[in-house]
Amino acid sequence: MPNSQLLRDMALFVEVAKQKSFSKAAANLGMPISSLSRRISHFEQVVGLRLIDRTTRRLVLTSYGEAYLAQAGRLVDEAQQALDNLVAEAQGPSGLLKIAAPPDFWVLHHLSRIITDFSALNENISVHVDLKPCVVDLVGDNYDLALTVEEPRETSLIMRKVAEIGNGLFAAPAYLNERGWPRKPDDLKNHSAIVAGQCSSTTWSMSRSGETASVAVRGSISCNSTNFARKFSLSGQGIISTHRLSVERDVAKGRLERVLPEWDLPSTPVYIVTTSRLVPAKTQSFIKFAMKQLPAMLAAGIGGETWSKLRTGRTGVRLTPP
Repeated sequence: MPNSQLLRDMALFVEVAKQKSFSKAAANLGMPISSLSRRISHFEQVVGLRLIDRTTRRLVLTSYGEAYLAQAGRLVDEAQQALDNLVAEAQGPSGLLKIAAPPDFWVLHHLSRIITDFSALNENISVHVDLKPCVVDLVGDNYDLALTVEEPRETSLIMRKVAEIGNGLFAAPAYLNERGWPRKPDDLKNHSAIVAGQCSSTTWSMSRSGETASVAVRGSISCNSTNFARKFSLSGQGIISTHRLSVERDVAKGRLERVLPEWDLPSTPVYIVTTSRLVPAKTQSFIKFAMKQLPAMLAAGIGGETWSKLRTGRTGVRLTPP
């Protein structure tokens, strides 16, 4: 029969290793830091190996600790999922579900609707959403999942592709009337681009019926926020490359016009990201719900109108199977 204290200490070690902090792990576990540190030290004595190197400022896993975490982490995740599944079988998924998402307009509109519908069906699950404009630390910040349009840098994270958002070029009518309407991709060289990132130039790649074009563009304004770039474009500062869904209201009301509408820019994948395939029942339930609902919502657009009913003549999202 396995030693029950050894199993508990293994779970404590996994939490400390994931958090890279005794204080964060102790807070999550609801126990004093001194008690947690004592248990980990005892655990290292039992296994006869140093698993964690501690300093006053940081905590680093040894090579033995890294190897043990790879195996023990999986076992702890499986044990937690087995418990969650057992509880869910008895009373349904429950607990606090923490979600991170970018502060893009289409997220604000569509994710809020999904969470509202999900909460109505799962009264035992509380949902907390953080809007984060930068890359999220799922483990360190204790999120259950993240909705993102960027591929995570950590290869250990699990990505589930939900859909692809179409992109396009847009500008205010006043800007286009003053500077002229581009008729072909090469005309963009003579226009001001609102550049994403920290540089004054970038390259826009596009395609049309098997034909491709890449154009180097420049501009005096750059920023790392799609919402901010939209504001600059609305004020007549230049042309932006952005998600069609983020500006469809502006297009519908004539505040922005589609530039080179017959040309498509590369679409942006939307991912749901988790730290493991073994996720609690609450997370499983939301992922299943979101992967069913989100593609349809993105395809339909705001207010149930498709993009083709607005001004572009094309659909902004290509659905992909879950």
